[in-house]
Amino acid sequence: MTADKTARWNAAHLPDLTGRTAVITGANSGLGLATAQALTRAGAHVVFAVRDLARGGAAAARAGGSTEVRRLDLADLDSVREFAEAWDRPLDLLINNAGVMMLPEQRTKQGFEMQFGTNHLGHFALTNLLLPHVTDRVVTVSSGLHRGGDGVIHFEDVNLRGRYSPSRAYAQSKLANLLFTLELQRRLTEAGSGVRALAAHPGYAATNLQSHHANPVARAVMTVGNKVFAQTDTAGALPTLYAASQDLPGAAYVGPDGLGEMRGAPTLVGRSAAASDPEAARRLWTLSEQMTGVAWGAEEASRAVVEN
Repeated sequence: MTADKTARWNAAHLPDLTGRTAVITGANSGLGLATAQALTRAGAHVVFAVRDLARGGAAAARAGGSTEVRRLDLADLDSVREFAEAWDRPLDLLINNAGVMMLPEQRTKQGFEMQFGTNHLGHFALTNLLLPHVTDRVVTVSSGLHRGGDGVIHFEDVNLRGRYSPSRAYAQSKLANLLFTLELQRRLTEAGSGVRALAAHPGYAATNLQSHHANPVARAVMTVGNKVFAQTDTAGALPTLYAASQDLPGAAYVGPDGLGEMRGAPTLVGRSAAASDPEAARRLWTLSEQMTGVAWGAEEASRAVVEN
């Protein structure tokens, strides 16, 4: 990628997306809203999948273009199923963007640790339930912090009972996003599907996620960092948009090209060895099926083949 900033990839380089439909989870603010705004400007019809319909409606009005708002609470698998059951048309692009970050210890409606349950399990269930409709690709937003915490999935207890920390739980959920993408792509390929699974991370982008950190000191530091060091949410959305629109190999991971992948133009980036482990990816998939009650449908996935 050239060092000439005028030639660096940005949202203005998106192709014409007229006639294409995208679902974006958590599109009411931050990276999700910035992603939605760019896609609507490119002509896509964007579905805001959000917990709060009023906030989602206000965000959709800000995005302009062709939009609709549907309720989705990723921390409630009943809500995930209701969303998927109501979907009845082709879906070009699913962007698994929503997430929670470094919260005090909490549980989802079904009793799962909140960060793992929302960031991974909710998206795992949503993707599998919508997959028969998906015609192009699934993009899941991870984080450079997948390298943090203990650097592993705690298969003995992913809910981290008795050993919870906000950073450990967040890192585990973001590692799970990458392992999910890896195994999803393997299954899509094996099923003969033309759908691609990709992942992206925004670098250090100023969003409202940091404001929910369980530690007030860390929360204050992040507030300062957002103002002084972070790139905008518009810039942070670029890796997602790149993954959603460019001709990239399945299971590709996109992030900023700057120092430490903190900021910059989107490019293909590396991941930890743990995030590249196919056995861990298969094991996580099996566990996720057991926890959510949502199974892989190879026959249905094989029908989701891009015609062009």
